Amino acid sequence: MRVPRLVGLMAMDARETATARGVLLAAPDRPDFHHTVVDYVVRQYPPPGAEVPRGAVVTVWFDFAEGEGGGGSGVREPRLPRPGGGGLRRELDRPGDAVETVGR
Repeated sequence: MRVPRLVGLMAMDARETATARGVLLAAPDRPDFHHTVVDYVVRQYPPPGAEVPRGAVVTVWFDFAEGEGGGGSGVREPRLPRPGGGGLRRELDRPGDAVETVGR
């Protein structure tokens, strides 16, 4: 049988999917895994699609490991070329600009 993709699923959905596909789940970072509901799976081993025997254990994690991400806003680099001017400033009249009237 093939391992289902569990990454991205909430804990309760991962448990249901695993049961339906005939694999067991282990979560080393959640001792209370069977009571966990809304945390999301961020990693799994074996990976999705791997061939395993029925009843095999699939390990899932709910927290990122050191250096894997899981927080912060990432690296911010300037966008080049910079976006052009315009937007609302271009559409709105500036104070003191003459107002054009149509048909006068």
